[in-house]
Amino acid sequence: MLLSGFNCLLALLFSLSVFSVSAWGKESTAAGKTPNVVLIMADDLGWKDLHCYGNDQLDTPNIDRLAEQGLLFTDAYSAAPVCTPTRAALMTGESPARLNITNHAGGHVPNFQKPGTDLITPIWLRHLPLERVTLAEQLRAAGYATGFVGKWHLSNSRQSIPDANNKLSSEPELRPEHQGFDINVGGCRFGGPPSYFSPYKLPNLEGKIDGEYLPDRCADECIGFMESAKASDHPFFLCWWNYSVHYPFQAPADLIANYEKRKGPGVENPTYAAMIEGMDASIGKLLTAIDDQGLSEETLVVFTSDNGPFAANVKPLRAEKGYLYEGGIRVPMIVRWPGRVKPSTRTSTPVITMDIHATILDAAKLQADPSNTQDGISLLPMLTGESELRRQSIYFHYPNYAFHKKNRLASAVRSGDYKLLWFYDDDSVELYDLKNDISESRNLASEMPDKARQLRSELEAWLKETNASQPGRAN
Repeated sequence: MLLSGFNCLLALLFSLSVFSVSAWGKESTAAGKTPNVVLIMADDLGWKDLHCYGNDQLDTPNIDRLAEQGLLFTDAYSAAPVCTPTRAALMTGESPARLNITNHAGGHVPNFQKPGTDLITPIWLRHLPLERVTLAEQLRAAGYATGFVGKWHLSNSRQSIPDANNKLSSEPELRPEHQGFDINVGGCRFGGPPSYFSPYKLPNLEGKIDGEYLPDRCADECIGFMESAKASDHPFFLCWWNYSVHYPFQAPADLIANYEKRKGPGVENPTYAAMIEGMDASIGKLLTAIDDQGLSEETLVVFTSDNGPFAANVKPLRAEKGYLYEGGIRVPMIVRWPGRVKPSTRTSTPVITMDIHATILDAAKLQADPSNTQDGISLLPMLTGESELRRQSIYFHYPNYAFHKKNRLASAVRSGDYKLLWFYDDDSVELYDLKNDISESRNLASEMPDKARQLRSELEAWLKETNASQPGRAN
């Protein structure tokens, strides 16, 4: 057993929760009628940062194998171009606009005004409140063992952050164990680890030996949780939200040396490329353990990223993390479920983070919590080939400045092949045909004014319906 006390702790937790069925759940999963769920989310991994997504300079054999065994999405989107909003959307099924969690948890001070503009960013939540019902809470109530490993970044301590009235809050840090997870390894308010090599200097993850690599350690923790859950004869929900490939850029020396030899297009930063391969190897350890324990056919595996990259060449996409152009929000996504999802398949159907939430609930035979507005659609019928996904549009709202403070405050909508961005600084719009212009290089707003007006009207209606916060203007 990799983690001391896991079986005893899980046994105690199960004795308290396994027979509890939520009011909206269809049935307990203790009988094994629903799948295990492994949700793997990389941090800052770009759409082109995998071999199976077209970067032949990178070695990602394990994620490539996952794609061969499942369904690869070419048009998957993160709920936001930065991490915290996407994570909150995944946990609740609600869009960042509706949650008013629209920027990364640290973010800028309230009423931040970028020099040279008169726009003032709105106040946003920097944590996921306890009263929000999470995916983990629903699954645990239905009999699942729930384990969290990696980066949380939804529990920013508010003690030193002033509110709109310049008063300090005494609300403590809210980690995963407070929001539905039986086990939490490494999840805290940190946006990135102080070090990828032990000692990590994370408040709730001590290294076993100096120099161990964080992705490898996290893989071991995931396997330990999975083994303990299996021994308890209950389905499990494992969230592995990788710290990789977020800054600081650190990787094993031998991997860096390999990519130093390949430096050039596709490998602009050898250390970053080595981090991707290191993450892939650690994911391979978990996937192998799932297979070796005979759990493949009863385990739904979802792999994705929280937003676009900051350290990679995103071409042919435009821009990067922090922008609502494709480079900031189009991400890899792969789903494997042997016997249910056809292997070696691809789809260009646009999907978004909240769909993952809805899909996992559907696979577990659960309804969305009544207190949450479900902004996603279950992909299960599409995954199993029963029907196509029918949806008119997906939406984005980013009324904040990213950490680099270079982006323009904006909202966006994708409808079919067309995408419209609405910028708050000058009230302008940009319209792109993504089917023929994935690089968003030709603004069609003046050539297709009717289409632009239609999509802007649709976007404005969605912003009103979600009560989305809006930037203000300086006096």
